[in-house]
Amino acid sequence: MAKLTLFYDGTCPLCVGEMRSLHRYDNTNQIRTVDIHSEEFAEFPQIDPKQANLILHAIDSEGTLYLGLDAAHQAWGKLGRGWLYAPLRWKIIRPLADKIYLYFARNRYRISYLLTGTSRCESCRID
Repeated sequence: MAKLTLFYDGTCPLCVGEMRSLHRYDNTNQIRTVDIHSEEFAEFPQIDPKQANLILHAIDSEGTLYLGLDAAHQAWGKLGRGWLYAPLRWKIIRPLADKIYLYFARNRYRISYLLTGTSRCESCRID
């Protein structure tokens, strides 16, 4: 069983890309990814779909909820790569990093279009 479940926007090319990266490094099935637009998401009634669409959500096997960059840090930490996000969690950097993340989350389709040429995808796949 996965030790962390990460809820992501499966219509966002950048979000799907991040989930692909996580899966590439997850050789021991530490992380379960759930598209918030999938039927599988119904298994998690405790996660508000509107909030999950605004900010990345993760829940661990003990039921602890992580949001935004904390969720990403938890995920990469499970894979031994928490150092990628650790500086963004440092006390002095955290407030600014969280504001930048929220800006990104609100504008992810526009940013995705600028970076990939596609704002949304109909059939993005992780595998």
